[in-house]
Amino acid sequence: MKELKMPFVLRLSLVLISILALGYLAKIGKGVLAPLFFSVLMALLFLPFANFLEKKLRFSRTISTFSSLLMMLVFLSGLIYFFSAQLSYFVNDFPVLKAQVSKSFNDLQFWVSRNFHVNFDKQMSYINQALEKLLASTAFILGFTVSMFSSTMAFFLFSALFFVFILNYRRLLYQFIISIFRDEHFGKVNEGIKEIQRIIKEYISGLFIQIIIVSILTAILLSVLGVKYAILLAVLTGLLNVIPYIGIIFSCLIACLISFATGGNHTLLVLVGYLVIHAVDANITLPLVVGSKVKINALFTFIGLLLGEELWGISGMFLSIPFLAILKIIFERVEGLQPWGRVLGEEPKHNKPRKKYKITKNITLEEKE
Repeated sequence: MKELKMPFVLRLSLVLISILALGYLAKIGKGVLAPLFFSVLMALLFLPFANFLEKKLRFSRTISTFSSLLMMLVFLSGLIYFFSAQLSYFVNDFPVLKAQVSKSFNDLQFWVSRNFHVNFDKQMSYINQALEKLLASTAFILGFTVSMFSSTMAFFLFSALFFVFILNYRRLLYQFIISIFRDEHFGKVNEGIKEIQRIIKEYISGLFIQIIIVSILTAILLSVLGVKYAILLAVLTGLLNVIPYIGIIFSCLIACLISFATGGNHTLLVLVGYLVIHAVDANITLPLVVGSKVKINALFTFIGLLLGEELWGISGMFLSIPFLAILKIIFERVEGLQPWGRVLGEEPKHNKPRKKYKITKNITLEEKE
């Protein structure tokens, strides 16, 4: 069969049109595609558990699926309950926090005027007015909270339904993926599917371990410094840390603001502590529990975050990195797309030994590939 060769301009036009069409579909299909992709990731994570129930305990497909769903719901319910309980304390202390914020800003204004001999009265009056309006906008805050809660509940509801369907019909979906390729490609496709499943499962498991480690380190830091809402801020930091670069900066700003607003004199120590935690996470935790096989370089990480936020909002920022990781794995295994897989990853460092950390005499942690 003679290969059809198209001019470069025509091929480029088709690629751009395809990207625009896919972006438009992703934008208008946010309510369905975001929970669908999240449920695919969760299904890959719980697949070994479902297989164990079916093969070892002889459970039916339906029972194993709903057992996996129950485990996921227990985890998510516990997380939601924790945040609800912690936020209730925050809401009860909101009037006191509001007064402390005003007092702290007044103290800051006095300190700057005294030390730098600059009159900030007029400028600070505008800041105080804007801050008071924001803090006094109870209706706005309530409406925003209700909107966020309803959209979050809809997201998790659809995710739970998709999770059940994907686990229950996983073999049918697998046969469909296999059947759309030619028979001579069966071995390569089957190997690619298993490799993607294995790496993504390890990647997601590593992210959960990373969240726990960062949360524990942050909780210790904030508790030692006596920052209010230390546990809430620690868990929030661990979750936001999934968003590279932006997450740790945003959580650090929140912790510093709470420290400053509650009259603490350790705001600078909070900032330094967050920098140390980020350094430990980036240089020790991340290589050990996540590895470099799905590591995306900083350029495309930032592009992915911006595109994810533009298309799917906050959920898109969380899901953009796993999505890029899956694309990288697929590109590296499809002929003709290997350059795209390489450009998404880090620059290769030849003959670089993997880092090892000796914990005890018999326990040594080694950096993942």
